[in-house]
Amino acid sequence: MDLDIDGNAALVTAGTAGLGLASAEALARNGANVAVCGRDEDRLSRAEAKLEAIDGGDVLAVQADITDREALQGFVGKTIETFDGLDHVVTSAGGPPSGSFLDTDDEDWYDAYDLLVMSVVRTVRSALPTLAEDGGGTVVNITSRSVQEVMDDLVLSNSVRRSVIGLMKSLSHELGPEVRVNAVLPGAHETSRIEELVEDAVERGDYDDYEAGLDDWSEGVPLERVGDPRELGETVAWLSSERASYVSGATLPVDGGSTRSV
Repeated sequence: MDLDIDGNAALVTAGTAGLGLASAEALARNGANVAVCGRDEDRLSRAEAKLEAIDGGDVLAVQADITDREALQGFVGKTIETFDGLDHVVTSAGGPPSGSFLDTDDEDWYDAYDLLVMSVVRTVRSALPTLAEDGGGTVVNITSRSVQEVMDDLVLSNSVRRSVIGLMKSLSHELGPEVRVNAVLPGAHETSRIEELVEDAVERGDYDDYEAGLDDWSEGVPLERVGDPRELGETVAWLSSERASYVSGATLPVDGGSTRSV
């Protein structure tokens, strides 16, 4: 399917690894000019090289912490300057620390809110004047299936990420028709983080091998496997395109059917 986003300008926060990078790759494969940011210089360089190896548009990689207001605003501004505009925003962020309610203190809650919510607020606020020009654009928020079905020992993610869904729904009303706003709710995908967790478990003797560990992660998934990050990325690219032109304010699970809530 031709998504018809060739030459569009797309920005992906925390796009140097995991599902953020998968989304940036999908946008690039479909011909978009793509900007990504990340804190780690080495990871940023590797992501830039991967994106440039794709036969797509131009690539911009900026070292920036998405919890730093000025750095985030600078990233958005540099993207707009480099690509002479902005058509698509994808917000991504690493997860806050795991733990139960009694394991967390006030600082943990404020840090999680800054990481997961205020990074989205600041990104959209900075991008909006340009995003709404020339026929409008799109915003896709990568969150988690925990916003629909809470997960054990993830009280920060379970609680704080729901604010992103409330924001997304509000923005879909406030910014339409110029800007469409949606969210994807990923389940388990074979990112470098899951690879690391499985490999550590194999070393501890919890599993006989990597495949056994991966099978355990797919427990309870009707499709009987974890996701390929590319599948999530292609969903984000589709939501960003005119092929999803009547989709706004939607929360789309990408989890192999594992969420049981309605």
